[in-house]
Amino acid sequence: MIKTRARKFGALVVGLALVAGACGGSDDAAEEPAEEPAAEPAAETAGDGVLRLGGLLPETGNLAFLGPPEFAGVELAVAEINAAGGVNGADVEWLPGDSGDNGDVANATVDRLLAEDVDAFIGAASSGVSLTVIDKITNAGKIQFSPANTSPAFTDYADNGLYFRSAPSDVVQGAALADLMIGDGALTAAFIVMNDSYGTGLFEYTSAPYTDAGGEIVYEVIYDPQAENFDAEVSAAVEADPDAIVIIGFDETSKILTGLIEAGAGPADKMLYGSDGNMGNALAQAFDDPGVVAGMRGTVPGVDIEVNEEFIARLLEVDPDLQDFAYSGESYDAAIVIALAAIAAGDDDGVAVGAQINDVTRGGEKCTTFAACAAILADGGDIDYDGVSGPLEFIDAGEPSEASILIKEFNASGELEVVDIIFGKI
Repeated sequence: MIKTRARKFGALVVGLALVAGACGGSDDAAEEPAEEPAAEPAAETAGDGVLRLGGLLPETGNLAFLGPPEFAGVELAVAEINAAGGVNGADVEWLPGDSGDNGDVANATVDRLLAEDVDAFIGAASSGVSLTVIDKITNAGKIQFSPANTSPAFTDYADNGLYFRSAPSDVVQGAALADLMIGDGALTAAFIVMNDSYGTGLFEYTSAPYTDAGGEIVYEVIYDPQAENFDAEVSAAVEADPDAIVIIGFDETSKILTGLIEAGAGPADKMLYGSDGNMGNALAQAFDDPGVVAGMRGTVPGVDIEVNEEFIARLLEVDPDLQDFAYSGESYDAAIVIALAAIAAGDDDGVAVGAQINDVTRGGEKCTTFAACAAILADGGDIDYDGVSGPLEFIDAGEPSEASILIKEFNASGELEVVDIIFGKI
């Protein structure tokens, strides 16, 4: 692969000394003094000199539990970027916004932030929500960079080279979830799956390796996450009497789980599995007795961020009330990568920055902080930023080529614990 990085050149100005000719003039005519060479003008840029990041993260809706760590991750990154000198001589501006859990909220936020001239959006968390705004954002020449989208639909999406994500595709998570189930002895399974690109995509990439490994799906249903209740889905899943029940959903999982527990098919009775959309502390906290979820297991892409005590301490300085840390590292890295790409481009324009994003994550000199990476770029070097969420190493589609999947389990107190880590490459 030939690695390229944009270089800025000023317009080349050539001063031509005009010498008086003999025609019509005296050989003794005084020679005109040579003009001073014109100063080289600054290179033209398409941006206005200020990198503006717009938030498209869940303050409301069924993924609101992911909002606090994601906002904190971006806010921490912006503070550290500006403390280290900012981007191209100016502080980065952060304009937060709510993605909600539907296209109406997200589109209103995008419209507002486009009017405020943001260069890059960080979000959404939900793959389904991102799909409602990706065309509007990328057709406007702006970057969309999600810290949490895992749907495989984005890998080949026609995004003008302006969509990126720091979370890996569910191709990896699905294989890990299937492997976990088979390893636990769950040879028959019922799948209760939310109807959006995240849910159906993860189901597809879990069910195929699960059945290939000898597992049998005895019941599957795609449900509307906005439904008033899930009694029919729960009853049918229990009636199928599987070894395991898999719930691929968001915060409505607590309602589904309540029904399963009441039907004698909760985590104390059957193998119960979830995924990154519901395997957060908020699930246990939805119950009067958080311990009722004890034993439920699931998969969450990313590194075990909580062992990075120094990073967690910095996050807690931003938001002392944080309870969950999921996707905080991916959000932090999204902001850092965008800022480094803007330095590499010498511009804050979305298209110019987007052209540099993949390359600042691969192939150059390793660096792990904004300040260290920015110094290398200032000296004319190429960088390979390794983030707090992992090595990144983006493929041309703008997503990580490597991933770690955490296996998490609720303990007797209803607290999540990391019990294993699976590594994979795309």
